[in-house]
Amino acid sequence: MTAARKLEEVILAEPRGFCAGVDRAIEIVERALAKFGAPIYVRHEIVHNTFVVNSLKGKGAIFIEDLADVPPGATLVFSAHGVSKAVQQEARDRGFDIFDATCPLVTKVHVEVAKLAKEGYEFIMIGHKGHPEVEGTMGQLSSGIHLVEDVADVARVQPRQAEKLAVVTQTTLSVDDAAEIAAAVRARFPAVREPKQQDICYATQNRQDAVKIMSPQVDLVIVVGSPTSSNSNRLRELAQRLGTESYMVDSASELKPEWFEGKSRIGLTAGASAPEVLVSEVIERIRALGAVSVRKMDGIEETIKFPLPKGLKLDQPLSGHIG
Repeated sequence: MTAARKLEEVILAEPRGFCAGVDRAIEIVERALAKFGAPIYVRHEIVHNTFVVNSLKGKGAIFIEDLADVPPGATLVFSAHGVSKAVQQEARDRGFDIFDATCPLVTKVHVEVAKLAKEGYEFIMIGHKGHPEVEGTMGQLSSGIHLVEDVADVARVQPRQAEKLAVVTQTTLSVDDAAEIAAAVRARFPAVREPKQQDICYATQNRQDAVKIMSPQVDLVIVVGSPTSSNSNRLRELAQRLGTESYMVDSASELKPEWFEGKSRIGLTAGASAPEVLVSEVIERIRALGAVSVRKMDGIEETIKFPLPKGLKLDQPLSGHIG
């Protein structure tokens, strides 16, 4: 009879956690609070992470979905996911002091949609219905943008014409799923125009690539991320698809000891909106369950940094940035 495998090692995916767009969005809210004082209103969760949102609430941010809940003259921040033209216009009409925390890589998709729409293009958007980024991108136009969530949807989509048709993608999808759906779009509409660089963002791609390398080396993958986080959900699904048992947790308190029974090596990653403090707490919990070592994988070092909007310069540096 062989002895049960003992919990030995945690392997940390590299890269993991905060991306440049999330860093920038959080800093916009923190700087607005430091410069203008509480409350600062934020349309939708600034990023999809419970810990981050609660931390900013504690500093005086108020998260709303309906602009009618924002008092006249207030400071308003748009979330990292972007908003529709209608929401932008309503915010201007209501006279808010607006700071846009839309991720620049989402803005790039919005700019592309506006440019090609002027040239008479219709669009097929690959994405998840109801996700705020999808609503924001589709809301750049009043018509002529068709959502597909899977290959089956591609067969059903009915654009008015196929001569001028372009495809755009939600930035946080599974790279493999998006490629499969894009291939179905090309098969049905051979003349479709695709973006010069794919819309799926560098951070989503890098975190998925790291999970692809890590998954075969471990017995279990833990993803730190909130249930609403698209890119975190995709990491968990990817590990599962590669044949490695995987779970997503919002915090260390959600880890269950039975997950680790008979497992020797644990892979750990975090979605692009999950702060490193949560990863550290998960490591401590796995150590308490018996892991003796933590090893960081080799991986791409991300150096991208996005500039902040004008009007948020501070005389004093921020202290206590979430991270």
